Amino acid sequence: MSRRARLWLAALLALLLLADQLFPPPLQGHKAPQAQVVLARDGTPLRAFPDREHIWRHPVRLEEVSPHYIEALIGFEDRAFWWHPGVNPWALLRAGVLWLQNGRIVSGGSTLTMQVARLLEPTPRTPAGKLRQIVRALQIELRCSKREILEIHLRLAPMGGVLEGVEAASRAYLGKPAQRLSESEAALLAALPQAPSLLRPDRHPERARAARDKVLQRMAGRWPASTIADARQEPVIAQPVREPLLAPLFAERMRRLQPHAARIESTLDAAMQQMVEQILATRLGILPPRVSMAALVIDNETLEVRAYAGSADFSDSERFAHVDMVQAARSPGSALKPFLYGLALDEGLIHSESLLADVPQSFAGYQPGNFQASFSGPVGASEALQRSLNVPAVEVLERLGPQRFVSLLRRGGLRLELPPGATANLSVILGGAAVNLEGLVGAYSALARAGVSGQPRYLAESPLVESRMLSAGAAFIIRDVLESGGPVARMVDGGIGSRRGIAWKTGTSFGFRDAWAVGVSDRHTAGVWVGRPDGTPNPGFFGANIAAPLLVDIFAAIDDSPPATRMPPAEVSSTRICWPLGTRSEGTPVPLCHQQRTAWILNDTAPPTFPDRLRTGPARHTDYRDPATGQRVRPGCARGGTRAVEMARWPAALEPWLDPALRVRALPPPWTAACSASDGGSGSGLRIVGLSNGETIRRAGDGPPVKLRLEARGGEQELIWLLNGRQIGRVPAGQPLTWSFAEQGSFQVTVMDHAGQHDRVEISVR
Repeated sequence: MSRRARLWLAALLALLLLADQLFPPPLQGHKAPQAQVVLARDGTPLRAFPDREHIWRHPVRLEEVSPHYIEALIGFEDRAFWWHPGVNPWALLRAGVLWLQNGRIVSGGSTLTMQVARLLEPTPRTPAGKLRQIVRALQIELRCSKREILEIHLRLAPMGGVLEGVEAASRAYLGKPAQRLSESEAALLAALPQAPSLLRPDRHPERARAARDKVLQRMAGRWPASTIADARQEPVIAQPVREPLLAPLFAERMRRLQPHAARIESTLDAAMQQMVEQILATRLGILPPRVSMAALVIDNETLEVRAYAGSADFSDSERFAHVDMVQAARSPGSALKPFLYGLALDEGLIHSESLLADVPQSFAGYQPGNFQASFSGPVGASEALQRSLNVPAVEVLERLGPQRFVSLLRRGGLRLELPPGATANLSVILGGAAVNLEGLVGAYSALARAGVSGQPRYLAESPLVESRMLSAGAAFIIRDVLESGGPVARMVDGGIGSRRGIAWKTGTSFGFRDAWAVGVSDRHTAGVWVGRPDGTPNPGFFGANIAAPLLVDIFAAIDDSPPATRMPPAEVSSTRICWPLGTRSEGTPVPLCHQQRTAWILNDTAPPTFPDRLRTGPARHTDYRDPATGQRVRPGCARGGTRAVEMARWPAALEPWLDPALRVRALPPPWTAACSASDGGSGSGLRIVGLSNGETIRRAGDGPPVKLRLEARGGEQELIWLLNGRQIGRVPAGQPLTWSFAEQGSFQVTVMDHAGQHDRVEISVR
């Protein structure tokens, strides 16, 4: 070759390279940024978001497609695919000859690479268009590997209607992933791009079958004859094309997180998601209008989300279907109480059976009541948590400190939202701060993860974000209490609770606006919310009657395996403690141990009962008696000798709730006449008048129900009246309270003030 020729050749090559750089093939099109699909962890499409032309496209990798389909596609479309440079000259020559002989295009001669070029940049079916395809195919081959070229075809090949790509077609027509295609199904889908509209198996099954058989015929010699024969016998049956719609709100959320990703692989379990959505759907019939639900399930080990339902019914706009209540901040009601008691355990304030007072109390003007408007008197911390009693929780929070409680929760990863301009106060434990279901479920997971909470993870590549919420010991105790009631309940009910393996808690916000239930098992933590997204009340809807049954059904569906045996951590031990002091039985004299309880303790420490809020002085003190009469005396007024008696004092607020036998043992006897007359020797300055203990009051014939004027003398500021432990009214000191007894029976009438003074009578109404 002459020097001039070489120069011309070099110039031509340079020109071609320049043109290639100036006019590259539109490879970015295969990324399809406008079309997205959100997948479950097993590849099941949860929701497909079409592009601007409403095309459903499910990006797929080569290894996620059945080898049968790859074999059928290459065997039918381009047997020389693996070795040609983008074009097959022999195929083009054959196609040209046939075109000249017939006056029309009989065989296109296109390679898979040329088809990819046409998919990326559509061209007319003319010689000029074919030449453009050839050039683009060569450019693509220079830039992409054979694997990459094949994957573009797998993603973009037209499959009929709004479907593109083998995965979308396989899911839509056959209800299965492309990875599981049989030989017959692979041949069917390999034929579809030839004439997508005419060969749709859901509309034209006979045409589709003929096209499939044509592909099978071409596979002779590549597949065994028996395999081909069996494949030809399979009928062509396709399901109606429907848009996948699992976890729709979750999918929208993932799309916002990754707006440019064509394929979003989540941690959701498709089967579990279907079960949860079905359970929610069964509840719709009993829900009033505009009421929605939300549910979230995470894996305890990985913190990966397995099920996510942001609303009750995505198709029901009247139920605010498009409002994701997994993320909405709402009042949790009592759902934070397990963390309060757990943190109090860690702070050394309580053990599992610490004596608490479920009685009317005022905390610097804040007067919480219980959901049922009744009071139980002395309760242990375990019982207070299980029954979700409000007053004991506020008492514990007062000792811990609201600000410290909130800071400890935030340190543990639970974000609380306080009202604008507000600071943490005692109402926090009863729903005075807002949380969302996502954060609450993440926090509850600490009960099954040795006290370590975590943020729910939605993508496998999401980082593991954990925080120490409780110590391992406190987490064990709280879970045990919520699951079985602790050591006491386990002995009483034969361990029925512990065999369930589910530790759960409910919550109800003020005005019945939000009903919650959150629970943990060995494998999962799940939470549900029921309410109106607009925040309007649902009278009669509370956590125990509407949210808890929903949570139980979810656990029954997703986690029915029996719980594993759990051993307490080294720092947890069981011991006998005494009421009212709260100290260990073995170190407490028998006369001072009025009641015994079995308790969980941390670090071999049994904190004593809280100091009395209503009176000063130690709970363990020395009293003096007249040796002759046994009555109470003081050295200053005793006329003879005195006998010292060691006493354990119950908190003043609890004295009205002590049963008669315990009152004889726990409370001191009356003062002697000499000491009673002396200054300060009188008993309580509060007395019920107009009613005598043991009195029977009868209704006059068939007259109206008995109506009594309840009146007391003495007392300070406000008087609190209770009937059988249930509060029936508050009146200023000196004013009466009128009460109608609608039913007959025996009643215990109690009056008390905020200074701890009280009086009680028992009457019968007939």
